[in-house]
Amino acid sequence: MPAKKKAPKKTPRATARGRKPAAARGPEARDSVLDPSGNDVSELAGQVERHGGAVVGAYRDPFAGQALVLASLPIKKVVATPFQRDLSKTHATRLADAIGAAGLFLDPVIAVPSSDGFWSPNGRHRLEAARRLGMRSVTALLVPDEKMAYRILALNTEKAHNLRDRSLEVIRMARQLAKEQPRSKETEHAVTFESPAFLTLGCAYEQRSRFAGSSYQPVLNKVDRFLDGTLPAALRQREQWAVRIMDVDDRVAAHVKTMQSMGMKSPYLRAVIVARINPVRFVPPSRKKDAAPPMSMAEALTKMAANVRKFDPKSIRPGDLALVAAIAPSAAE
Repeated sequence: MPAKKKAPKKTPRATARGRKPAAARGPEARDSVLDPSGNDVSELAGQVERHGGAVVGAYRDPFAGQALVLASLPIKKVVATPFQRDLSKTHATRLADAIGAAGLFLDPVIAVPSSDGFWSPNGRHRLEAARRLGMRSVTALLVPDEKMAYRILALNTEKAHNLRDRSLEVIRMARQLAKEQPRSKETEHAVTFESPAFLTLGCAYEQRSRFAGSSYQPVLNKVDRFLDGTLPAALRQREQWAVRIMDVDDRVAAHVKTMQSMGMKSPYLRAVIVARINPVRFVPPSRKKDAAPPMSMAEALTKMAANVRKFDPKSIRPGDLALVAAIAPSAAE
């Protein structure tokens, strides 16, 4: 009889992105509960009590086992971090109406201790809705690590960030950190800021709320890098770069008006002009995170300024606009 074929070894099912499932981690469900008076959370629980709040419970987070506290806090003691994106009155009104209709406030805000109460890096609209509804207190999930106030950006899905929101929040974080840690270097906060382009674009958005940052992001992604200088010095440098980018954009805007007068009405006019004056347009993006840029920021901005002065609006054809619309639908920010 022929030998039986061995059954193939079963391999762990891949995740949606093609990766194998991670090894089990974190505490078991029954091991998650903590005593609020225990050493792990006693200091945080004490802060809650001192500010007129009440601890509801304590537990270990299911990912890394970090000790956390669930508390009811006086709403006047919880404020949004000063570097968050601007409040959307429309979104806050809708949220207040939804909570009022449901009759329940179910989603706690995230909060960290501050000098005079608690900062909430995730929950500005919920706090505003709660205040509009006249709530005396708000439920908060407290994290003892104050640094979490600067690392919550990637987890904030309450209202999706567009490029303007993200850039403004990052530059506001940088300015706050420059006051608190003026000797720290920008490179030390790379994880917090995510991308150096957000810092440069944030400086521009501070000056021009309707700045078309998405048109310039492809350039910055290739040449902008975190700076090795202190945060205050790095911010001054980025402010200068933002001024130069806005000067380029002024000339781009003039070309857009010329093209519109020629009968071109596409929303991608600015994007196609910036693509043409991009000095690293044909440089493929590097797959290495810490790869050296193809040129310095200063050199790139100098070349862009020269290119925009030489740009001829008549060189653009309808097919160029169609191509930009097809490959970069978000360029018309």
